Amino acid sequence: MRPTKADLEAARDRLIPDVLPPDGEPLRVLFSGINPGLYSAATGHHFARPGNRFWPALHRSGFTDRLLHPSEQHLLPAYGLGITNIAPRATARADELTDEELREGGRRLTALVERHRPACLAVCGVTAYRTAFGRPRAGIGPQDETFGPAKLWILPNPSGLNASWQLDRLAAEFARLREAADAVRTSGRARRSPRTSC
Repeated sequence: MRPTKADLEAARDRLIPDVLPPDGEPLRVLFSGINPGLYSAATGHHFARPGNRFWPALHRSGFTDRLLHPSEQHLLPAYGLGITNIAPRATARADELTDEELREGGRRLTALVERHRPACLAVCGVTAYRTAFGRPRAGIGPQDETFGPAKLWILPNPSGLNASWQLDRLAAEFARLREAADAVRTSGRARRSPRTSC
């Protein structure tokens, strides 16, 4: 059932739990959104707003063997995937976040990566990444720097409002990440040397 306008307003500032494997379990790719939208906060599911292309791009790129509904996010750890956000607070628009919230979220994300040690961290939203980590020249794609133990990849924001990245183009970028993550897994080095690929 779709959230009502009242449901959406009540979801403002709500937090959504991360989707993560148990401590010590392998994590190929940790996807990080900017922050939950009101629709996601109202449903409790990441990237849940109709029109968001995260789940279709995840499937079309080969990360999942079928199109998952946001309510099936709990299945992601079985694929070696997880979801978090830079800033945990739900807002109607990402531009409601302050720069300090993004920087604080960056510190939280750093600690999360250290704890769960994904092979790759994929941040969905280049503008928020630039602010959160003080990297004004960062662009889409693999980054030269690592993020703690993880290789860093920046993906476009999959929001339906990001008109410059239509689904086919977005899925192709997700596929580049998946191929790199698969190379780590195939080599058997995902847990030992995540910096070598991804």
